[in-house]
Amino acid sequence: TEMVRLDEVVKVKGRVDVWQGKKQLVIEQIRPATAEEYELGDFLPHTKRNVEELFAELQGIVAGAANPWTRRLLESVLSDPAIAERLKRAPAGKKMHHAYIGGLLEHIVSLCGLCRRVAPHYPEIDADLLLSGAILHDIGKLDELFYERSFGYTTEGQLLGHIVIGLQLIEKKMDAIEGFPADVKLLIQHMILSHHGREEFGSPKLPSFPEALMLHYLDDLDSKLATMRESVEAEQGETEWTAKNWSLQRPLLRMDRFRQREAGAEK
Repeated sequence: TEMVRLDEVVKVKGRVDVWQGKKQLVIEQIRPATAEEYELGDFLPHTKRNVEELFAELQGIVAGAANPWTRRLLESVLSDPAIAERLKRAPAGKKMHHAYIGGLLEHIVSLCGLCRRVAPHYPEIDADLLLSGAILHDIGKLDELFYERSFGYTTEGQLLGHIVIGLQLIEKKMDAIEGFPADVKLLIQHMILSHHGREEFGSPKLPSFPEALMLHYLDDLDSKLATMRESVEAEQGETEWTAKNWSLQRPLLRMDRFRQREAGAEK
């Protein structure tokens, strides 16, 4: 038997015998499985969406950007194979929200949808700048987290965090585009640094212009609604309330159970 590492997927060979009238499984061989022998989604939670369709939707959003500089930046990010392939797999977190394979991509596309709907309500908002922040704000999670056989934090993620990692990555992408405007670079840098909204939540700076502020609140909204949805779906039993959700610091009303009871009471 070969050495098996923690969280490794294994291939097992065995047989079923009958002993004293009962079936028992006899293991004959255990070895590490090769990448071609299994689907990661069979062992880790996975987005319900098709990741290729999600990625194509994101590419379409980028192609529709009117500002040529932000469009070139975003295209350079999505066309980078090292980024694209990981973006199709990465979770948005270890367990807070969108904590499943493809979760980060799902979160980004959802956030872009919010931006495209809310931005027209405020004429002063630069929609392309806002979408750039939505697509790039969490890109550092590609390296902050590991997600090959389980979810957790890399050493780089523990030491730097996704805000710093993402800032460094996007700065390199902007610097590689000849003539990239200094003002656009500065605004995008600020949006990445400030998207958590408050210093105690990890933002080195507070959102200081409308697009940065909107990004923070829409990101927070999408994250919290996902947390609620995932918590309610995971809860077992017939009660109307979930156990306390520790990230939201409250129990959550299960609307389906509540409405069933109300409908029954009306009858």
